[in-house]
Amino acid sequence: MPVLKGNCRNIFLSVMMASLFLSSCVATTRPQYDQVQSTLAEIPGFPNVRSYLDQDTKSLEDAFDLQPAAAQRNYLMISGGGAAGAFSAGVLSAWTKKGSRPEFDVVSGVSTGALIAPFAYLGSSYDDLLKDLYTSGVAKSLVDRRLFPNKMLSESLLRGEVLRNMIRRYVTADILQQVAKEHMKGRRLFVLTSNLDSQRAVIWNMGAIAASHQPGALQLFQDVLIASASIPGVYPAVLIKVHANGHDFQELHSDGGSSSQILTLPYAVLASANHPPRQKRDQFNLYVIVNNALIPEFSNTNGSTLNVMARAYSTLVKAQERDSLMALYGYTRRTEANLHVASIDCQLPYDMTDPFNEPYMRSVFDLGTREMLSDALWKDEPLFTVAASPHAGRCSQ
Repeated sequence: MPVLKGNCRNIFLSVMMASLFLSSCVATTRPQYDQVQSTLAEIPGFPNVRSYLDQDTKSLEDAFDLQPAAAQRNYLMISGGGAAGAFSAGVLSAWTKKGSRPEFDVVSGVSTGALIAPFAYLGSSYDDLLKDLYTSGVAKSLVDRRLFPNKMLSESLLRGEVLRNMIRRYVTADILQQVAKEHMKGRRLFVLTSNLDSQRAVIWNMGAIAASHQPGALQLFQDVLIASASIPGVYPAVLIKVHANGHDFQELHSDGGSSSQILTLPYAVLASANHPPRQKRDQFNLYVIVNNALIPEFSNTNGSTLNVMARAYSTLVKAQERDSLMALYGYTRRTEANLHVASIDCQLPYDMTDPFNEPYMRSVFDLGTREMLSDALWKDEPLFTVAASPHAGRCSQ
């Protein structure tokens, strides 16, 4: 097979989507509900554990339930990116080694970033776990290509049990207790999913779930992570039980990246100049780790249907991430907050038929490590074009 260049998750996702477009699908039946019920829906036993990205809000503190008494705010956002999540793992590990990694007041994650976020939130003691998850080859179990031909007419191309079992293995009752403890200190952990029924991006307050001490807290915590990381059509969407107006029904949640590749700030906060943080603005630090290459990545594209669709979808994801970063950049310019953006600024080869390729993931991990240790990682504004010559040697190290 030819080796293509670009971000692993984007091409893999687009190929799977293309396969779905070219095949018939069997819908899974479930009880129906209406838009009014959807708007009022709550998780039984878990009130106020979620909000919506498009929800009107008066301030950042109100949106994220922050406590303004703290002297400083450090907000870490981890994007989607599949196997390229190894970049975030490398950045976090090297950040710890440099001795400059702060304790983040807020951490958010989308898709693969959702899997990383709880461990980034809990601190540097989980650096080795993230390295193992993204560089040891354990991720290869998430893909069984032998299933593809037999799964074209089912609810997804890959079995959800593999992803679910992996999350259960790493996200344990002990992790839940630690997240709850940090939440009670005023720190916040958020994960984004896409409600496929309402077409709304859902922000889950994972610390509030953990601190609820409800019997089903661990399962809901895990289900949200599974949903956020479940690429539509590739992994099964996750059914989440809700209640409204005396009726019980189920919402269908899937990859948060379908709504936004990065969970930055609610739209109402980003759009208004009247929503600065209540604390001193120059102490508000926003760190964004983008598990993708925002730079253009040249590749001769085969004119076949699947290749064209794959290439187009990869371009669409880049555009989505750029738009999110530009909106965040505009917010920081208005409020004088400090923006720090890290992304994969090299064109690294990979094979889309082997999406969790170990050499690729190690290369991305090593890139994040090198750039952090050499102080070449953070940019104070989004940069979408990087000259090839200064980076060519470093990318191949």
